Amino acid sequence: MSSIAELENEIREDFSLFEDWEERYNYIIDLGKDLPLIESSKKTEERIIKGCQSRVWLNAELREGKVYFTADSDAVITKGIIALLIRVLSGHKAEEIARAELHFIDDIGLKEHLSPTRSNGLVSMINYMKNYAARYAESNA
Repeated sequence: MSSIAELENEIREDFSLFEDWEERYNYIIDLGKDLPLIESSKKTEERIIKGCQSRVWLNAELREGKVYFTADSDAVITKGIIALLIRVLSGHKAEEIARAELHFIDDIGLKEHLSPTRSNGLVSMINYMKNYAARYAESNA
């Protein structure tokens, strides 16, 4: 499996292929269509990410020392954004996820091309994923 840094580089390369943000938004929407979906039984209030404009459910499971994420959202752009984060973070050790700096977000210009509320939601998604990972890391220490 690729490292977080390698996956970030893949995303940078993917986004460099597009000429404008309309194409990039369409790509993000397409990513959301391939999102590993959360089981419907796990779409509960406690799994909703607070701070997002739309509803986003996130689940994390620890399997064989690695954290795996599933999610869903009621908005196509948000679903694509969480899919992008899952692509980078899912399947890695909790400590790696908790430490990941995710520079690719700024490098591809994602945060600056989102509305302020969606940008806040992006930060909330990252925080929730890192918090899940930090809790798993602590429980394994």
